[in-house]
Amino acid sequence: MAAPSYVFTFTRVARVLGEDEDSLKEIAMQMDPEDGRLCVIDLEDDVSTTVLTAFGIENPTHLLDEYEPHKTSE
Repeated sequence: MAAPSYVFTFTRVARVLGEDEDSLKEIAMQMDPEDGRLCVIDLEDDVSTTVLTAFGIENPTHLLDEYEPHKTSE
């Protein structure tokens, strides 16, 4: 498998999938790097951002179907 050449923020993934960002983050935090979850660290101020690769978007998508609290009442 080739190394990812780009990553997606949770905000972007949630918007594209039409899902709740916090629920998506909760599910993705259970993923490992080989599942497509990576951490980007800014050296200037030690801020880190968790992101998903294209492959990583597929994993939480499947898990969201099993995760009931992500559904909001209309």
